[in-house]
Amino acid sequence: MRAEPIRVSGEIHEGRGIPGDFYLGRSPEIPEALAAERPGTVKLVYMDPPFQTGSSFRMRVRVGEEDWKKGVGSLELRTYADTQDREAYLAMMRRVLTACRTLLSDDGMLFLHLDWRMHPYLRLLGDEIFGERNLLNEIVWQYQSGGRSLRHFSRKHDTLLFYAKGRDYDFHIEDVMERPAGPRTNHMRRHVDPDGRVYRSIRSGGRTYTYYDDEPMAPPDVWSGISHLQQRDPERTGYDTQKPLALLDRIVRCASREGDTVLDPFAGSSTALEAAARLGRRYIGVDACPLTLNIARRRLGKGGLRIHGPVSAIPAPEVEASAEKGVGFYHITPKLLSLPEADWPDTGRPEDAIDGWSAGYIREDGYHVMAASMRSRRSPRPDATLEVPVFGGDVCLALYDILGNSHYYRL
Repeated sequence: MRAEPIRVSGEIHEGRGIPGDFYLGRSPEIPEALAAERPGTVKLVYMDPPFQTGSSFRMRVRVGEEDWKKGVGSLELRTYADTQDREAYLAMMRRVLTACRTLLSDDGMLFLHLDWRMHPYLRLLGDEIFGERNLLNEIVWQYQSGGRSLRHFSRKHDTLLFYAKGRDYDFHIEDVMERPAGPRTNHMRRHVDPDGRVYRSIRSGGRTYTYYDDEPMAPPDVWSGISHLQQRDPERTGYDTQKPLALLDRIVRCASREGDTVLDPFAGSSTALEAAARLGRRYIGVDACPLTLNIARRRLGKGGLRIHGPVSAIPAPEVEASAEKGVGFYHITPKLLSLPEADWPDTGRPEDAIDGWSAGYIREDGYHVMAASMRSRRSPRPDATLEVPVFGGDVCLALYDILGNSHYYRL
């Protein structure tokens, strides 16, 4: 069956998960447009912006079935260049923070993730935009990774500035309390109650205070129990600067509730969006790098992911597909015939350029995905056949390539 290349206005994944939106575009432009359309609709903003490192960052994309299994033969593709001069960077961040404050509900909160380079500048900027009295914490995330310096003390922490929009913020520490990893070590007296539980007591101001060793405790403002992602961590997406899911899980739990909306204006590896989706929150992600679309499809595609932006790439690879009609389903088997004349890396075989397929229907509001298959660690090639329910309308096929391009075809 002939596959005719077409353009689409957006991509909507049909799923049972909570719906969320991913905008392929830049910050601050996308957050500013959203702030004009829907002010006061976001409960939590988490942002992990560029840190003014002066470096270019990459994403590792594995190529080919054998190379995927062995972890060799990968491509290093650029995701973004963190090379803006300081004045331009601060002007950009002022616009992003201002738009995010407008988007926040009156009881909303913002976490701004930084390192030592821009922390002092953005602390002053955040105090100006949100108000100094609305800075709730400077959280230190302490981790162990990388090498050790002999020229200064090794830099092994990031800082998260935690702001509320106003004084009536909806924070709930009880959702992130944890049992201590070991017994308390302090000057309090140790006791054992009749049930065998160990507790400590201290007398102060005429009152006795009792603390059980196994009682959940609220995290302090130094977070040392969440590990940085190691090179071979199963969470790894290949995206530089990816943060661990456990870190975002804590942030989403304490500063939002089920059904609330979480915004990440520098979505990157989509970790904040996945944490939100897992916890029953709606999400909005923004990123300018097309490579992030395939990450979002892997992590969020089984839910109600909606992709907005210029997602059609022309010229498209040459594709054909066979479609067999079963009982209530089409069984669609796509095949990549050839790649267009472009700056393609030598992948060996045309099919090595495929990162995933999907199939569905063209509607007025875009392409509705009914079935999708992306490469994964367990399955280095997408499924050969996609099963799509029989509905009225034009059947559409999509090919997602390893360079981050999305190609769409009418069958």
